[in-house]
Amino acid sequence: MRRLLAPRTLFVGLGLLWCLAIWLSLALGPVSLPFIDTLRAGLRLLGMPIAAEGLQQAELIVGQIRLPRTLLGLLVGAVLALSGVAMQGLFRNPLADPGLVGVASGAALGAALAIVLGSGFGGLPEALAPYLLSLCAFLGGLGVTALVYRLGRHNGRTSVATMLLAGIALTALAGAGVGLFTYLADDATLRTLTFWNLGSLNGASYQRLWPLLLVVCSVALWLPRRAQALNALLLGESEARHLGVEVETLKRELVLCTALGVGAAVAAAGLIGFIGLVVPHLLRLLVGPDHRVLLPASLLAGGTLLLFADLVARLLLAPAELPIGIVTAFIGAPFFLFLLVRGRG
Repeated sequence: MRRLLAPRTLFVGLGLLWCLAIWLSLALGPVSLPFIDTLRAGLRLLGMPIAAEGLQQAELIVGQIRLPRTLLGLLVGAVLALSGVAMQGLFRNPLADPGLVGVASGAALGAALAIVLGSGFGGLPEALAPYLLSLCAFLGGLGVTALVYRLGRHNGRTSVATMLLAGIALTALAGAGVGLFTYLADDATLRTLTFWNLGSLNGASYQRLWPLLLVVCSVALWLPRRAQALNALLLGESEARHLGVEVETLKRELVLCTALGVGAAVAAAGLIGFIGLVVPHLLRLLVGPDHRVLLPASLLAGGTLLLFADLVARLLLAPAELPIGIVTAFIGAPFFLFLLVRGRG
């Protein structure tokens, strides 16, 4: 595959876009702030000795509302893009998506269970009650992915094709479960369930960021260590074994990283599609298939794209807010169709 950009040029461009996306995300919204005030308020929040005169409103808006939302968008976008790279490497298909192993559908089923039957969990400690939805979504995603992986195992080997078919079947089954809970929900619960399934960064808080930050850091530190093995896997499983790669161990690690990353992202922000497909594939077209470049570039590009999508969601119908899953679908679906038409040629 001929690359269009040198890695150094790509990282410089992504770094500038990343900084621009953060700045715009902090400055723009129903109440827009001057860019210089946004910068000064951000520096004060980082502990810089900046004069506070005239910054009370900007510091309150940035520190309490927009900074947690921006950080959530960066983390969710980064881990979805990294998971997309992992799945495309595992299936050796540039059109693979993290949802193929059932983690997103499992998380949706767990969230539907928590939303519709949440009042039935009366024995939970009071401290865990605010995290019930996120916890059920996370465990649902892990559970379905573990089942997909188990069905793909036979005689000590993991069949990628069997995993793909099992993921399709269990995704359909989980979708039926979500449909059942949707049918059982009352009007208020149905609205909550619908908006959660469409994804949103609204309601972000520093308390919700810590579990996601831990997962994202773990995935972002581990996957680049397996970049060479992923490059070898592109040649085929037999060739990778001859090059010394423990293929079964690598498959298990990739599935685990995807399950943890996507499960945590869906638990924090709901269902947000196409980031894990669009970002890795676009970067692969620009710089080629080398995972040593793809993985760190996807981390930057995933967060950047999600922040720009969130800006569209906030500003397009302001002061109302579109669910961000709608915006990413409007971006991702035409891109996917373009790839299909391009591949057909």
